[in-house]
This record gives sequence, structure tokens and C-alpha cells, in this order.
Amino acid sequence: MITELGHFALVLAFLVACVQAVVPLVGAHRRWPGWMAFAEPAANMQFLLTALSFAALTYAFVTSDFSLRLVVLNSHSAKPLLYKITGVWGNHEGSMLLWVLIVTLFGAFAAWFGGNLPPTLKARVLAVQGMVGAAFFAFILFTSNPFLRMAVPPFDGQDLNPLLQDPGLAFHPPFLYLGYVGLSMTFSFAVAALIEGRIDAAWGRWVRPYTLAAWIFLTIGIGLGSWWAYYELGWGGFWFWDPVENASFMPWLIAAALLHSAIVVEKRESLKSWTVLLAIIAFGFSMIGAFITRSGVITSVHAFASDPERGMFLLLILAVFMLGALTLFAARANAMQAKGVFSLVSRESALVVNNLLLGVAAFVVFVGTIWPLVSEMFFDRKLSVGAPFFNMAFTPFMVVLGLLLPLGAMLPWKRGNIARVASSLRYAFVLALAIGALAWAMQSGRSALGPVGLFLGAWLVSGAAVDLWSRTGRSGNRLARLGRLPRADWGKAVAHAGLGVTMAGVAGLMAWETEDIRVLQVGESLELSGYELTLMDVQRIDGPNYDATQGIVKLAQDGKEIATLYPEKRFYPVAKMPTTEAAIDIGFWRDVYVVVGDPQDNGGWAVRTYYKPLANWIWGGAILMALGGALSLSDRRYRVAAGAKKTRPVEGVPAE
Repeated sequence: MITELGHFALVLAFLVACVQAVVPLVGAHRRWPGWMAFAEPAANMQFLLTALSFAALTYAFVTSDFSLRLVVLNSHSAKPLLYKITGVWGNHEGSMLLWVLIVTLFGAFAAWFGGNLPPTLKARVLAVQGMVGAAFFAFILFTSNPFLRMAVPPFDGQDLNPLLQDPGLAFHPPFLYLGYVGLSMTFSFAVAALIEGRIDAAWGRWVRPYTLAAWIFLTIGIGLGSWWAYYELGWGGFWFWDPVENASFMPWLIAAALLHSAIVVEKRESLKSWTVLLAIIAFGFSMIGAFITRSGVITSVHAFASDPERGMFLLLILAVFMLGALTLFAARANAMQAKGVFSLVSRESALVVNNLLLGVAAFVVFVGTIWPLVSEMFFDRKLSVGAPFFNMAFTPFMVVLGLLLPLGAMLPWKRGNIARVASSLRYAFVLALAIGALAWAMQSGRSALGPVGLFLGAWLVSGAAVDLWSRTGRSGNRLARLGRLPRADWGKAVAHAGLGVTMAGVAGLMAWETEDIRVLQVGESLELSGYELTLMDVQRIDGPNYDATQGIVKLAQDGKEIATLYPEKRFYPVAKMPTTEAAIDIGFWRDVYVVVGDPQDNGGWAVRTYYKPLANWIWGGAILMALGGALSLSDRRYRVAAGAKKTRPVEGVPAE
């Protein structure tokens, strides 16, 4: 009964979305207040119905209702409760229901917190959001229905993919989807503004919180996915440039560019056309990610499905929304004339360079991701584009971005003096240079990657500190004023510093990592970068729904035991799949990483060990970036819409 109720609620939500996509749009065109006002209750109803549908599916998983096909394919009665719940979105159909739930949630947010929006713009934003929801409701109901029944329910299910039965992966998809789908809101604002013919500073202020929220969630989601890959897959890497990893990274880069571009629209009413274009492209990349993970056109260990029919449906959605939005963008080009004038040396120019670097970097990742498909389709050649290409093509843009970011962040609006800013940053630069030189002197190899990464990291962190300090004036109680600075200023500094910490972590790990793979007998030891690891024992243990071979490894330094590690090799009988659970001694400066493998013919065990310098700086930097975004989002200036801006004359081409 509950399952049927969930299916019925999903159908009703689809119908509401269809009406929401039409009625407010007509009302805004005709200036009919009643029709425009319909958008708010429709958005609320759409969200409540979708939430009811999602709750019904969750109930089916928690209670192990094996009359439901999706539960049979992705759950098992012996599975822990946490993974029964995460099984709801650990598959294609359930993940798309979560996707559309978040679409409706953001639409409801616009209805709840958009009180200061002009009525016509608000109606159009919610109408466009309704169109996005209707498209994905149709996709779910016609190609990916999560409520299909089994003719003969089995006694038990086939279990969830064991790789997904992990706390990191439990929360990774929801955060990613909050980021992906959050960009649908910026898309809706962009299309609504193009229809209305109004792109001004107020629009820039309205769109920034949604962009910032989406970017924060993407940062957290990508960080969780990277952390999971690091400790769960057993190969010790944090990023593989897999197509699905790239599918989340590209929207993150474009969202970062959009966030900085919207600042220029809000502060200076410049870069309007570029900002609107980024808002359209950002959501386009989110839909490309959905296409990549669900169409089967690109092979990935992270792919949800490989159904050409679903892929074509998603490609059709992508084509309709992108072609429609870009056509409207071209038609409204005259409505986006810039007002602010700025010199070559100014914060506006620095943000333009920032946008170009992020945009080109995203394009490089896109080309590398899609090129194997293009090569096979048009040249009948199977190619694999891997980490060497991405590292070589992507890294230079990030190096240039890291070099310029502290300077650009301190330049004044409209016209600046680069010599004055450089003078303010001279001590930060000397400190960063000294840290890079020290790293070069201490390293045993000749690679410049590690020292350059530490230099960039120190440059970004110290530059962010100088930027904050410079905002406290030149006299008086500067420490007190530092605490009273707006949260947005603190957020910017923390986010930029977080980027520096991540850059340093990535460079340090890639430059100075050491690895040892060998067969050890119980009681034998090995040396790894000044540490001694001893295989004390290997034993069999039983988990709640798996069997495991667990190693016991003693970690010592200078003859003193500092940790005992328990790496595991698990086997899930229902799914008939093994997983590797690395054991990691986590430290501020390094990780010691141990993986136990299969038994060998001579009675020993395959043991893989790594010494990973600065590994946790990667995720620590991601946390700082997300924290910086949250600080900015909590600034009162973002929570209060630009109500005073509404009294300004409407610029551009009128809608009617």
C-alpha cells in the first residue's frame, strides 16, 4: 500500500510540475497576479509529493520489501540499517528520485525565501524550475520507475554493491546531487532573467547564494568521494581522472567561475553576458554528468547504468534545455550591456582572468573525458585518456591561478595599482619562497613538483592572511576590527587558503610518496621511509554481512611502537564480491597506509604499504574551502535580498 502511495505521489508531482511550468509563465507574461501566485503553492506541493514518494521508497528498503524490484536488486535482509537506507540512492532509479527530490527542494527554497524577488521574475524562475522538474519526472516514470513490482517476490535480495557499503559513500551522492541540482537554480534564474530582459546588480545578488550553496555541496561531495577512493579501493590514490570523477569536477570548476563572475555583476554591473552564459553551462555540465553515468557511452567503475534508451532520453533533455537557453541568450544579447568600466589593472580584470583559467581548465577536462567516445565514433579507434594527459594539460592552469589569486583578491575595483598590492604581499611571497626553497633543499629527488606545490600553498595561505589583515586599516585596534570583518571577507580568505592547503597536499603526495609491495610471513618486518612495519598475525573474522581476512600489523619508529593497524580483505557472500579495506595511521604530516592481499603459495601474505606525505592536507583543504563558502553564505548581506534594487529602472529589452 505504501509503495503504491509513493508511486501515485510521484505521478501527481509530475502533473504539478507540468502545470507549474506553464501557468506562472503565462501569468508573468500577461501580468496576471493570480496566475503568478500559483507558482509558490505549486512548488511547495511538488516538493511535498516528491518527498512522500522518496519516503515510501525508503520505507520499502528499510523494511526489506522484496516485492519491489529495486529492493531485490539493491538490498538484503542481513545488511546493516545504514546501508539499507543508502541503498535507496545506491542505484540508478533511486538516485534519480533523489535528484528530482532536490530539484523540487530548491524550487521550494525559491518559494520560501524569495519574498523580495519581483513577482514576475519569481514566477518565471519557478516556472523554469518546474520545467526542469517535469523533464526529470518524465525520465523517471517512463524509463526508470523505482516502484516496479516483482511478479513473484523472492525470499531475499541480491544485496547492494559492497563498494557502496561504506560511510563515505553513504553521504557522497547526496552532497554531490545537492551541488549538481543546486546549479539548476542558477540556470532557472538565468533563463528567467533572459525572458524578462533584466540583468542587473540585483540579479547578481539573487543568484549568488544559490551558486555558492551548490559550490559548497559539490566541494563536500567531491572531497568525500576522493577520501572514499583513497581508503576504500586499496590502491592508495585520491583521484584517478575517471569519467565520473570528471563529471563532478567540471561543474565545480564552472561554478567557481560563475561565483566570481556574479560578484562583478553585483558590484560593478559588468560581465553580465558571461555570467548568464556560465549559469547555463554550469547546469549543462551537471546534466552531462548524469548522461555519462547512466548512458553506458563511457566505461567507468562508478557508472550507475548502461542503458542506451536512458542515455538518449537524458541527451534529449540536455539538448532541449541547452539549445533553448542558448537561443534565448542569443536573442537577448542587447539586454546585457555592461555598465561598469574598469581598467586593465583592477579586480574586475583579475576576475576575468580567473574565469578564463577556470573555464579553459574545465574545457580541458571535458575534452579528455569525451575524446575516447569521439575517437571511437568518428575514427573507429579505441583510445584511453588517463592521468598523464590530465596532469600535464590541467596542472599549468592551476599553477597560474595559484600565482595570480592573492594579487587579484587584493586589487581594488575599477582601477588598481599592481605595485602597491605587490608591496603589501612581499613578505607573504618571501615566506612562500623560503618554504619552497626549504622543500627543494630537503628532498632527495630532483623533481620540482613538491617544492612548487608547497610554494603555491604557502603563497595562497599567507596571501589570504595578508588580505584579511589589510582590511583592518592602518592604525588603532586592528585585532578587534579583524573580528568584526564581514563573514564574506573571512569566507573568501578561508576558501582561498583551503585551495592552497589542497594544492600543497596534492603536490607533496605526488612528489614524495613511497611504496613497497612484497610477500611477508607472519612475524616478518619491512622498512618504509623510516618506519618499521611487522605482520604480527592474519586471522579470519565475521562481519554483519561479510567474511574477512584481517591482518594485524605493528607500526614502529625508532624501535617504539606507535600504532597497530588492521587491514582487511572482505568477501560479501550474497553479492559474491571482494573489497579491500586499507588500514591507515593518520598523521598531520603523513599517512602510513597498509593493505593486506591474498595468501601466497609459500604461506606468506601479499602486503602493500605506502608512505604518503601531506595526504590529509588534500581533504583538510577541501573542508576549509567548504567552510569558507559556508561563512560567506552566512553573511547577512547574502540572506537579505536586494529589495532596494527593485526600485531601479528595468534595463534591457522588455519581455512583452
